[in-house]
Amino acid sequence: MQETPQEGNSAPLEHVDRRAWLALSVATLASLLTVIDVSIVNVAFPSIKRDLGASAAGLSWVLSGYSVAVGAFLLISGRLADQRGRRKFFLIGVAVFMLGSFLSGVAPTPGFLIAARVLQGIGSSILSPASLSMILPEFPASRHSTVIGIWGASAALGAAVGPTMGAILLDLLNWRWIFFVNVPIGLVIFVLTPRFVNETKDPNAERRFDLVGVPAGTLGIALILLSVVQGPEWGYASLETVSISIAGLLLLGLLVYRSSVHPYPLLDLQLFRLRAFWSAAVGQTLFSTAFIATVLFNTLLLQDLWGWSPLAAGFGVVAGPSLAAILGGPIGSIADKVGHRTLITIGGISGTLSISWLLLTVGNESNYLVSVLPAHLLLGVAVACSFATFSSMGLKLVPENRFATASATLRTGSAIGFAAGVAIAITIASTTANRGQLESFRYAWAFMACTFFAGAFFSRIACPSREELKQASLN
Repeated sequence: MQETPQEGNSAPLEHVDRRAWLALSVATLASLLTVIDVSIVNVAFPSIKRDLGASAAGLSWVLSGYSVAVGAFLLISGRLADQRGRRKFFLIGVAVFMLGSFLSGVAPTPGFLIAARVLQGIGSSILSPASLSMILPEFPASRHSTVIGIWGASAALGAAVGPTMGAILLDLLNWRWIFFVNVPIGLVIFVLTPRFVNETKDPNAERRFDLVGVPAGTLGIALILLSVVQGPEWGYASLETVSISIAGLLLLGLLVYRSSVHPYPLLDLQLFRLRAFWSAAVGQTLFSTAFIATVLFNTLLLQDLWGWSPLAAGFGVVAGPSLAAILGGPIGSIADKVGHRTLITIGGISGTLSISWLLLTVGNESNYLVSVLPAHLLLGVAVACSFATFSSMGLKLVPENRFATASATLRTGSAIGFAAGVAIAITIASTTANRGQLESFRYAWAFMACTFFAGAFFSRIACPSREELKQASLN
């Protein structure tokens, strides 16, 4: 519950509103920081490999270790935030993230860097569900779609700023500064949060846990993510991949069973009785799968296929995320008016058109203005209409006391989608490389286009309409 100002000391409405918007600014800055960290690392891979003498397989774990840690710990982090205080866990997450960033910057060996990145991922998994759930109680329900739209726009801005910032830091300093830069920004967030954000939590929450379901769920998700990210290297039919996948699925089955019978479950199955929630979870996972693969191959297109420098490529991918950041707030404000399902469908179709344009126009010769820029702008529209709208719809009917739990569950689906998208796209490109680099890109793009379209089609038939969502909110 949101803390109530003491009698005789209550502020006027204008002051409360101003404080709420400042709280939103702090939360969006944290979201921006974590997204920048993901996108900024990609441009530094060659420099890290050179400086630390890392193998290609080892280097992949600089990114994969972070992703596995984020996905594995989201559910338990969201549950703890609802139980023990969202602001408290947000600050813990920021502190862990800063420590992981500093250790990544001073890493003397590849193994040390991977461990530090895992620590960063744990920090991100703690602060991410808390960052949104701690600010929603500051606003009336009628403004939640707008707030989530603004919060989601910060992620798009981070995707735009990350590659460019990374390229500039590499050009002026060295790769270590892509991690060091997180520390002063994190300190600002750490100082401002207690000043502008009220503590909220579930007042009826028990502090007990399912001692079987929690480790089963955490390890199960970690194993599924591990099998996905390592599948291209090990082979999807290999003994390692199959064994780890089966173990992960069995543990997730145990998690679902325990959550259905235990009084304090890790996974809140009641959420999946809400059509708006489960359809958002599935639709967002499909969209995330296509989106992250698109982002990766947009960078590879400029650098590997067309031979652009990292600095030029960093600026070359800015247009789409910048448009998404500009459109995010306004689109969030109209979600309740035009309908979440309509916006999500537009987003999925825009993503499909973005990839289709690349398939039709990209050749071996650089032609940015005709081929890539229109595709990036369409992708920006797709992101603006989709990610925040999925969150807004998914949380629409969720009780306030379960905001962090629900947010963490949605983001776990996205984490699995992110891991699957990269792994599948790389596998497709690798297995078709003998047909030429451009052809291998086209096969990967075909997968992305089909996945975007599948997300749009699913959302159109599964997500509730504006009238159905409105009626459900009144019941």
